[in-house]
Amino acid sequence: MKAPRLLQLAGEDPAATRAAIFAGFSAAPAVVSPKYFYDALGSRLFSAITELPEYYPTRTEARIFSCFIGEMAAELVPVTTLVDLGAGNCEKAASLFAALQVQRYVAVDISASYLRDSLESLQRKHPAMDMLGIGLDFSRTLTLPAEVGEGPRTMFYPGSSIGNFTPAEALAFLQQVHLASAGGALLIGVDLVKPTDILERAYDDPLGVTAAFNRNLLRHLNALVGTDFAIDDWRHVAFFNARESRIEMHLEAVKATVVHWADGERAFVAGERLHTENSYKWRSEDFADLLQAAGFRRVASWTDENGWFAVFRAFS
Repeated sequence: MKAPRLLQLAGEDPAATRAAIFAGFSAAPAVVSPKYFYDALGSRLFSAITELPEYYPTRTEARIFSCFIGEMAAELVPVTTLVDLGAGNCEKAASLFAALQVQRYVAVDISASYLRDSLESLQRKHPAMDMLGIGLDFSRTLTLPAEVGEGPRTMFYPGSSIGNFTPAEALAFLQQVHLASAGGALLIGVDLVKPTDILERAYDDPLGVTAAFNRNLLRHLNALVGTDFAIDDWRHVAFFNARESRIEMHLEAVKATVVHWADGERAFVAGERLHTENSYKWRSEDFADLLQAAGFRRVASWTDENGWFAVFRAFS
C-alpha cells in the first residue's frame, strides 16, 4: 500500500497575520476574515451546521452529485489528477473517485497536518492511488508545487465556498484556478439566489448552532492573537443584503465594550458590528459568465429540483 505524502507550503508570517487582523479591527466597519472560523471547535460546529434542516447547501449539493455525476463525468474520465481545494475530511472528493476514475488525489487545505488522518484513512481504502496533501492558504494565492505532477488537472471546489469572495475576488481566484488546472477542468458548487426567508434561516437557525459558530471566532482570536473579547458581550446577526446579493454575518456588541491586545485596543459602542463573513448568492447565468471571463469554456451546470444550488463543470 502506498502512503500519502504531506507537504506544508510556507504559511503567512505570524506578524503579518496579527497586523492584518488588527487592521481589520481598526476599519470602519470592523471586519475579520472568515478563515478564522475554523479552529478545531469551529470545524466541529460547522459540521453540526451541515446537519441542520435549515442548512440546505450541503445536502442539496450532495443530491446533485448523486443524480448527475454520470453526466458530469462523461467528458472528464479518467481523471489523472483531482485537486481538492479546501479538502477538509476529503469525504466529498472521495465519493467521486469511482465515477471519475481518479488516478491521483491532491488534497489542499490550510494545514497539511490537518489532512493527515483523513488521507491515511482514505489511502487504506484506495491502496494503489497516489495521494498528496498540501498545506496552503489558497485564499491568498493558488500556486501548486511541482509535486502535484504534470498534465491536466481536474480542480474540485465544492460547498459554495466561492461565495466568500466578492465578485471581483471570485474572478481573480477563478483565473488562478484556470491557470492551475493546466489545461484540465473545474467542478465547482455554487449557491444560487432564492427567497430571503430560506437564505436567512440557513444562516440563523433556531437552535443557535450558527450563532455559536460565529461567536466561537472571538474565542479563536483570543487564543490566536491575544485579544480579550468577552464572548457574552456579542450576539450573532445574519441577514440577506439584496442589493449586494449576499448573506452577511456579523457579531454585534450588546453593550459598550473595549477589546484589548498587546499593543492596542478598539472600543465598540453598543450596537456596533464586527463583519465576519459574506456569502454571495449567484444567478446561474451570471456565474457561467464569470467562468468564461476567467478563461473557462464549454460551461455546463446541473441544479436541484428547486433551483437552489448548482454544480458547474467547465474546461480550460
